[in-house]
Order: sequence, then structure tokens, then C-alpha cells
Amino acid sequence: MTKFAFVFPGQGSQSRGMMDGYADFSAVRDTFTEASAVLGQDLWQLASEGSDAELNATVNTQPLMLTAGIAVYRAWQSQNGPQPAMMAGHSLGEYTALVASGALSFADALPLVRYRAQCMQQAVPEGVGGIAAILGLDDEAVRAVCTEGAQGDVLEAVNYNSPGQVVIAGGRAAVERGMELARARGAKRAIMLPMSVPSHCSLLKGAAGQLREYLGNITVHTPLIPVLHNADVAAYSDGDKIRDALVRQLYSPVRWVETVLEFGKQGITHNVECAPGRVLTGLNKRIDTNQLSLAISDGAALTQTLTTLGGMA
Repeated sequence: MTKFAFVFPGQGSQSRGMMDGYADFSAVRDTFTEASAVLGQDLWQLASEGSDAELNATVNTQPLMLTAGIAVYRAWQSQNGPQPAMMAGHSLGEYTALVASGALSFADALPLVRYRAQCMQQAVPEGVGGIAAILGLDDEAVRAVCTEGAQGDVLEAVNYNSPGQVVIAGGRAAVERGMELARARGAKRAIMLPMSVPSHCSLLKGAAGQLREYLGNITVHTPLIPVLHNADVAAYSDGDKIRDALVRQLYSPVRWVETVLEFGKQGITHNVECAPGRVLTGLNKRIDTNQLSLAISDGAALTQTLTTLGGMA
């Protein structure tokens, strides 16, 4: 039996011209128009012509990627695409999944993720923190690098993205030490990432308190489709538990490897990245070869994925 899940990417999948491949779907442009009206910012212009600095600023990236993911999901729905059995999102993408599942309204989620971004940036001013990808070391070796490299600062493994790809974050000097230690221990690569905040580490605990207070005023519905949360790889139907999972996510590692493996345990045969880019698709293929990983990375890919999945109930 075939059963599929949708996954939504977070920061790192943004690029100039990211929506150009969806020009044939009015739902995409309509979604951007709606989001721009809510936020008072031209997100279509940002996606089409934004500079790297604009695209990579956390306060822009988070609402932009939320809008992109929902736009592509609505394009899928506009073509009578079947409903996925489960959903998940990587970091910010968890909010996109919750909107797509009906747990959060799009109008509430847009200012919510912008506020989240502002809290994150204020907690760790630009240049103070760092975040880097370590390729070619196992999880235990990366955790050992963090322990050795911290030297009294914060340095933690924050994204378990795929076997042999773990992201570390913390104080910038500590991250730089960690990168050097990782190379010395045999890492194939250690790359500083173009993000302005060291997401998912304990430096964000102050921001999490602010987020908790904000979330207390947001209506959270029971998801129509189960969403696996980053912090604990669990799905919740209770609004308070969903809010708590979002708060914990801010300073807890993204357990992406476990998330994709959990899809497999739940009988998922296909996972589909619903947004521009193929970042998660590449990770998912390395995590579970028993699942077929697809990406709705442009209009042609959406049509092809409909052909692949369209007959499934």
C-alpha cells in the first residue's frame, strides 16, 4: 500500500527567483499577495529580486519560507492533489506544516513567525552567534567536538539532518573552534552557514520565553493531518501540547533523521518536499532508502508528482 507524507523546509532553502518555476499556478501568486497584505511587505518582490542579505535576514526568511511552502501546498490542492497521511517541517518548516494541517491559520502564522524571528535575533545579535554544518562525522563524534570546543561558551549539536550531516551552533568563536576540531577529527567539510541566528541551541532560551507568551494568544486547532514535531518526533492533537512543542523547538535539536525514520515506521512509502528547492529531499534519500523522496521544486515537478501520487487515496 502506498502512503505519503509532505515535508516543508526552513531557512536555507531561500534564493532569488525561488518562485519563478511556479508561474502557471495562480494559487501561488494569490498566496503571496495575501501574505504581503498581512505583513505590509512585498514578499513577491523579495522572492524575485531580494539581495542575499535581504533573503538571509531571519526576520525576512521565516515569513518568506512559510509563504512559499503554503503557496506550493495550495497549488497542489488547486490541482486536486491527494491529501498526505502525515506532515513534518524542518525548523521553521514545522510552522508551515501546522498551517497546511489546519492547526494554525495562515493569517496568525505570518506575524507569529516574524515575531519568532525578531525574538531570535534579539536574543543573539548578528555576529555574536554562529551555525555550521559538519559533514562526514557521526553524531557521537560531533557531540564530542561540541564538548571540547565549548570552552565555557555554548556549542551544541542542533540539527541531526542525515547520517554524517550534523549542524552545530552557539557562540561564534566556539563554532569556529568546533569547525577546526571537526576537521582535525576527519570531517569531510565544516561550513559556516549563511544564517544570522544560531537556531536550536540554549542561547535561544530567553527567546523561547517570549515565544511562549505570544503563543498563548494564538488559536491552535486540532490538526487535520498529523504533524511530527522537531523537538520530540511526536504528533499532538491538543493545542497546549502543540504550543509547548513549538517553544521547546526553539532551543532543542531538530531531530530530522528520527522524523523520517518515524515516517517509515508509520507505513509512509513516499515523502514529498513541498516548497522551492530540494534540500530536504537530498537529506531524506540518505536517511531511509525504503521511502521514495520527491520534491515539488517547480511547476513541472508538481505535475510529475501528481502523476506519481495522483491515484492514491
